[in-house]
Amino acid sequence: MHVQHSDTSPITIRPATPTDLPTVGRLGALLVRLHHDFDPERFIAAAPRTEQRYASFLGSQLDEPNVVILVAERDSDVVGYTYGGVEDYDYMALRGPAGVVYDIVVDPAHRGHGIGRQLLDATLAALAARGAPRVVLSTAEQNESAQRLFARAGFRRTMIEMTRELGAEAPSTRRDASTYPQEHSC
Repeated sequence: MHVQHSDTSPITIRPATPTDLPTVGRLGALLVRLHHDFDPERFIAAAPRTEQRYASFLGSQLDEPNVVILVAERDSDVVGYTYGGVEDYDYMALRGPAGVVYDIVVDPAHRGHGIGRQLLDATLAALAARGAPRVVLSTAEQNESAQRLFARAGFRRTMIEMTRELGAEAPSTRRDASTYPQEHSC
């Protein structure tokens, strides 16, 4: 049963608890489906048990000292969550210690009311409290609304992930090569 909420009902941001996991799992599966819809060659598809597996994984992270899982609650219902952590040096990413926002998602019925920003701000504060000197995150190229949220929160572009499928068939071309910067010789 879906309960209609008032857009003026206050939002509470708080640490996730085991009782939140079914809803967080549903939202995590929504994130999986959204990314797969953006690019099915790059992102995994949701499976019949994605919600339960997502909930189980995040449940295993609740007591980790360098992990932050927060939920946004409105009228006793969880309407969004974030998952982040503090990591040490990452030589593959060429960066020093940092907080990392792995997930941020708001239920589509509650978007456009600042809940994502409240979750993001609370997550940044929690990561800073755990000693993170900076925070990094990744977003799908097509997820322009998320990119606007992150830019408004002070994030800047620092890396671009590029993917190429390998195998017998020629790689698909999503963009003409002329749209990429040309290589320059030294």
